[in-house]
Amino acid sequence: MAMRHADTLTPTPTPTHAPAAVLTIAYGPSPAQVGDLYLPTLDTEAVAAGAARPTLPAICLLHGGFWRMPWGRDHIAPLAADFAQRGFVVWNLEYRRVGAPGGGWPGTLQDVVSGIEHLATMAAQGVALDLDRVTVLGHSAGGHLALWAAAALDRRRVHLAAAVGLAPVADLVLAHELGCGSGAVRDFLGGSPQDQRPRYESASPALRLPLGIRQLIIHGTHDDDVPVEISRRYVTASRAAGDDIEFMELPGVSHMELVSPQGLAHEALCGWLAPAAKTLHHCGVLGAE
Repeated sequence: MAMRHADTLTPTPTPTHAPAAVLTIAYGPSPAQVGDLYLPTLDTEAVAAGAARPTLPAICLLHGGFWRMPWGRDHIAPLAADFAQRGFVVWNLEYRRVGAPGGGWPGTLQDVVSGIEHLATMAAQGVALDLDRVTVLGHSAGGHLALWAAAALDRRRVHLAAAVGLAPVADLVLAHELGCGSGAVRDFLGGSPQDQRPRYESASPALRLPLGIRQLIIHGTHDDDVPVEISRRYVTASRAAGDDIEFMELPGVSHMELVSPQGLAHEALCGWLAPAAKTLHHCGVLGAE
């Protein structure tokens, strides 16, 4: 699919729902093995009138910060709230990071798998989410984790319908070569590609293609933290491997602008997510008919 630029994007309607209920839930014993679950507010009048309670599409959010402490899920909480107001169940996932016990290789990756799979546990406990309509979405290092999870996750428990990377560190070898995060990849994997080749082959989405899942990559040209060249090369390789992937390269957009609920880039993202959100109109989900 051809590259799309900011001036070609069409905004989607802004959310109109009441703020979602938020529950903090543990998926493991570590204080970092938790997530915030955002539950959309249903149309109570429709439910009271006998309408079936629907299962809703879900988004698993993964924050960035170059896999390091102290950055956590709080900085993408506005995104989580916005998605929930649009009718998605949102799971804003925390994970162990470099600088804390268990963080880095392999604990961070293990947490991402466990955290996503916990959606199945919550569904079994009565959370009305559709395990066949789960999108994993991450920013920066979280974008790396989202794409990696699409390749690594056993989809028998949770079926990932799509993966989205916002300025993702999609190629760990290239990111190391470019010095992203002042040695962040080296710190995350415990060495250079020459020292830890098997770890890079396991952890880098660019070395695990094809992912076999619908993907969206969004990256700004004014990104001083994760150069847009990483996404350009990743998208080219992904297409060559046969993946269904769309690339939105946004002129003049910086790294952190991609995690703001305001602006054309976010509305375009929500428009791309809309097909996954087809459900009953009274739930107010994007794209409902």
